[in-house]
Amino acid sequence: MSKHVFSFLALGDSYTIGESVPLHESFPYQTVQLLRNKEHAFYAPEIVAKTGWTSFELAEHVLHMPFLAHYDFVTLLIGVNNQYRGLAPEEYKADLDFLVKKAIHLAGDKAGNVIMLSIPDWGVTPFAKESDTAKIAEEINLFNAINFEMAAKYTIHYIDITTSTRQAAADNELLAADGLHPSGKEYAKWADLVAGIIERKAV
Repeated sequence: MSKHVFSFLALGDSYTIGESVPLHESFPYQTVQLLRNKEHAFYAPEIVAKTGWTSFELAEHVLHMPFLAHYDFVTLLIGVNNQYRGLAPEEYKADLDFLVKKAIHLAGDKAGNVIMLSIPDWGVTPFAKESDTAKIAEEINLFNAINFEMAAKYTIHYIDITTSTRQAAADNELLAADGLHPSGKEYAKWADLVAGIIERKAV
């Protein structure tokens, strides 16, 4: 019998693409590499994400995009641009409800194979040095409370990466050269957490 090759869909924005780092250093690619290193067969991740996308823009794209019938695993990381543009949390909640339901459907209706990642705090980066960083942190926390609640509602996995991203305030090695997005070193931490969840199910 041939060994099953697992599929992995990553939905999101610049944090999913791995803006300003090589593609292989993005968290979806690092996740797959960790799993391959442990003898799990995985296709390259399919990434549906674009820098600058809000939850609404991701939802609009997902609505009209042809996908495979289903994927073994799906990740969702979205919302930083909602906060950055000053969009209403209520709109984010409505978009996210659709996105989570869509992600579960794409995962073969297996909620346990969907992983939500929290929104990183860009307020600790050099890019935000002229901004009200306390306000950014407060708003990021508010949006993360919404996605945490949504993950609980639909019993999908939830990973807090926000706490980790805040360490960049004291460690610039966790930031890419653009002074805004995470480095491959930071993405490696996310990949380790995602791979840990997937490995328990990749049987």
